Amino acid sequence: MLLSVTTALILPCISVKAADTATPRPLRLVMHWDHQSQFAGYYMALDKGFYAEEGLDVSIIRGGPDVRSCETVAEGGAEFCVSMLSTAIEKRALGLPMVGIAQVVNRCNFQVVAWKKPDAVKGVVIQRPDQLSGRKVTVWEEDFRLPYEAFFESTGASPKLVPQYYTLSLFMNRGVDACATMHYNEYHWLLQHGVQEEDITVFPLWQYGVDLPEDGIYTTEEFLRENPALCRAFVRATLRGWEYARDYREETLDSVMQRVNEAKLPTNRPHMSWMLNVILESIFPPTEDSWTFGKLNKRQYERASRILLRHGSLKSVPAYDSFIIMEEAADVESR
Repeated sequence: MLLSVTTALILPCISVKAADTATPRPLRLVMHWDHQSQFAGYYMALDKGFYAEEGLDVSIIRGGPDVRSCETVAEGGAEFCVSMLSTAIEKRALGLPMVGIAQVVNRCNFQVVAWKKPDAVKGVVIQRPDQLSGRKVTVWEEDFRLPYEAFFESTGASPKLVPQYYTLSLFMNRGVDACATMHYNEYHWLLQHGVQEEDITVFPLWQYGVDLPEDGIYTTEEFLRENPALCRAFVRATLRGWEYARDYREETLDSVMQRVNEAKLPTNRPHMSWMLNVILESIFPPTEDSWTFGKLNKRQYERASRILLRHGSLKSVPAYDSFIIMEEAADVESR
């Protein structure tokens, strides 16, 4: 069942340029995780002056396990946030006045990684999801749990779920037989820490029907209604930042590493390079019919909604036309 919002927002095709404003407009963007290549396009939009060219003085606020990006925006702590689509739908359905103004990451990167031979003595080989039944599998809690529950239910697997939190130590020490990963992050971390590809089985969730678009840009209904041109300018500058990150990857990595080093985060340049390359593949469509850069089409949204309604606790979700408001804001020319 889809909920409709009675107020339709008609957005003028207006541009906010630095020349049009005497003083740049201060804006805050909050991420949903710590600094890393997953957010490289936002860094480049800031570093290369794309936000400033639009008359915007943007501050980027780090995310992390202690940050709920949608709640931060709804409570007035920032004007924009980056959030997973599934999270934003859930927050809107539960009452937060969030709207999506651009979809950045369209390809699903959720995975389950299992030890191919968890029981050497028994000779068991895990090759199918249903073979995880009865076995211990770590998954994230909160906003990242639902995709895995949907995967297990749709494949008929019934594992013993264990909270993963923010470490893969249980999996590395074979305390569990499988764990949750993102293809651009934890999967490569495992390889960097000595796990051999031939020793694991990888289950990409999208191959089993759990194909959820990920990072999008969100604000509140009120802010969008009062500042449509500004929101359009913010999206335009952000997508320029992602195009720049795609075209100048080493420079982009310099910017990422500066931020992770200042934050004293435990990572390294090869890992950030892997993440950047994978995330860019998830942003820019490989073929014309895959998806449209910066947008979320109705078919993708309805597929994600069906997953949430079937496997989550929601009884209804917002209607596409009332939740995804500024699709046209993503119409920027590639540079």
